[in-house]
Amino acid sequence: MRIGVPRESASGERRVGLVPESVGRLTKAGVGVRVQRGAGGPAFCTDDAYAAAGAELVDDAGAILGDCDVVVKVQKPSLAEADALREGVILISLLPAATSADVLERLTARRVTSLALERVPRITRAQSMDILSSQATVAGYKSVLIAAAASPKLMPMLTTAAGSIPPAKAFVIGAGVAGLMAIATARRLGASVSGFDIRAAAREQVLSLGATFVGPEPVSDAEAAGGYARAQTEDEQRKTMEALAAHIRDQDLVVTTAQIPGRPAPRLITGAMVASMRAGAVIVDLAAETGGNCELTVPGETRDVNGVQVIGALNVASTVPFHASVMFSKNVLTLLQHMIKDAAIAINLEDEIVGPMCLTHAGTTRS
Repeated sequence: MRIGVPRESASGERRVGLVPESVGRLTKAGVGVRVQRGAGGPAFCTDDAYAAAGAELVDDAGAILGDCDVVVKVQKPSLAEADALREGVILISLLPAATSADVLERLTARRVTSLALERVPRITRAQSMDILSSQATVAGYKSVLIAAAASPKLMPMLTTAAGSIPPAKAFVIGAGVAGLMAIATARRLGASVSGFDIRAAAREQVLSLGATFVGPEPVSDAEAAGGYARAQTEDEQRKTMEALAAHIRDQDLVVTTAQIPGRPAPRLITGAMVASMRAGAVIVDLAAETGGNCELTVPGETRDVNGVQVIGALNVASTVPFHASVMFSKNVLTLLQHMIKDAAIAINLEDEIVGPMCLTHAGTTRS
């Protein structure tokens, strides 16, 4: 069996599907690994490191897409890459079904078995395979650095010969993996931090990190399947918006992370809220890829709204490519180890991890 790792073709993607350390574990287990030259370059993983780990280096992506049993990518394949895949191959990558209909059609026609990494079930056995959590950790950390770099203020309280400087006020909306990492990072940088989430369990986590909790008391049934927040009722949303509007006007940095799987991101910051903020304030919207938590977010752009910067951050994990790739690779390696037996891989659609991840198999598209 041979696993292939091609260079990422998506614009701006700097991560790599498997890093040399993971490749070494696979080759020691008797699994062949083929890596396209330069695949790990943007993530600071050299070709020499892959060779030392036992990988076979090739120049052409076709030698991987058309001649490997398993192909590991970060982003979904392009249409050209999908057409180049060998019939019956196993593809492991991010593959959001809502925006991948054309790719899934090609994969089905090629009888490709595709495993979507964002569909790893949130169960205890699969925690070490959870791509969304590992990459959200990176994004939450980097979001605060983005906000701090854009802010005209220092983060910590300082007492200097020139006088005292109060700490910046940072507000994190959404206390999932990314939000909690953002809270922790802002606290480490010395900001006065507050957080918000509609889930009762998240409130306790916000407080445990030393931040102040904002908003109405969370309700006990606000958590949906997989630990995500459910959509709010009209009355709940009204109370939430009132609390956010009263709090956000005094904040220097705001990081938003609230998302609901399979649906557009909830709009939690209105244009009126942005208008109430002081000039120099910064909003980093980590939900920009699914529409944004801020009404004024433009995905991939930074807008200046009366002196308030609204940053529509995209693919933030890729801006920390080394450690994002290390974590991504470990998730993939654990998944592969779950499926590989005696240096061979088998797809068991009844498996509680593999089954939910599978989008195409044996010429059919699965829901």
